Amino acid sequence: MSTCPKCHQPVETQAIECPYCKTTLKAYGHPGIPLYQASQDEFLCDRCTYHEDDSCTYSKRPYAKTCTLYHDKNQPLVMEETIRLTPSNPIKIIQRWCNRNRGLLVIIGLIGISLVIALLN
Repeated sequence: MSTCPKCHQPVETQAIECPYCKTTLKAYGHPGIPLYQASQDEFLCDRCTYHEDDSCTYSKRPYAKTCTLYHDKNQPLVMEETIRLTPSNPIKIIQRWCNRNRGLLVIIGLIGISLVIALLN
């Protein structure tokens, strides 16, 4: 459940419009496209990452009250993933390294074969 930005009534998260005040909650009538909305006395652009770095191309910028691409500048754009370094089986570590560096191993193999052929002649 979420709340309507206009009437603050609880609504379903997939609702396209608020059943109470009929405010549009999803862009283009699609439940997967959120429509961000500002309150009556403010604009979304004041708090948007894309406005701050000047990459926004929205025609209503800097006075947009609704936007589909809004991103709060105080939030990270990409969620940081924590990399866990866990002790693992050494064989699996070697296998993973070999899979990542397959091209390097082919080149080393070709050099090795060339050296063996050169030393035998």
